[in-house]
Amino acid sequence: MRCSFKHERALRKTGLEIIAGIDEAGRGPLAGPVVAAAVILPEKFRHKTLNDSKKLRGEQREEIYVELTARTDVCWAVSVVDREEIDRFNILRATHQAMRQAVIALTQTPHHVLIDGLPVRPFPYPHTAIVDGDAKSLSIAAASVIAKVTRDRIMVEMEALYPGYGFAKHKGYATELHLERLQTNGPCPIHRKSFLPVAQQLLALG
Repeated sequence: MRCSFKHERALRKTGLEIIAGIDEAGRGPLAGPVVAAAVILPEKFRHKTLNDSKKLRGEQREEIYVELTARTDVCWAVSVVDREEIDRFNILRATHQAMRQAVIALTQTPHHVLIDGLPVRPFPYPHTAIVDGDAKSLSIAAASVIAKVTRDRIMVEMEALYPGYGFAKHKGYATELHLERLQTNGPCPIHRKSFLPVAQQLLALG
């Protein structure tokens, strides 16, 4: 299925005019925050390349991010939930919290929300969860790009604060390079202590 406004159009036919899309970035990494974005696109929005952020090159994501965030007819917001909250509550609850915070931060109140993945409860607005929604809904795809670029930029900043781990390259994911540097250097303050590879290193360090 091509990324489109199919789901948005179906909702608008029922009288729900303001539709937001929500997605997250950073559930899987061993380090750094989880980021959620909420986006409301104009009804006549068109775009040649917007798609699931995972299917786009880094340069494409950056270009689309700049375009979306500069448009006055696109309403968007992000929420960043840090490592401490992830370790305190677990990654699923932290992700849901980021999603709630992002949609509440929108300057427009959505009539309905399209969420990538599974339902989020509790949630402040009526919503529909769509598995692989970032490849099916343009609103969710826009949120996926904004969340991904926001998080990637944070991890590039973390490279400067915590050099030696390669955060600018792997963005905190469990790559071979990251696991090697984690073993060599031990965890740093942005490593998720509740994630197994990090917890194992903490145990090894005593």
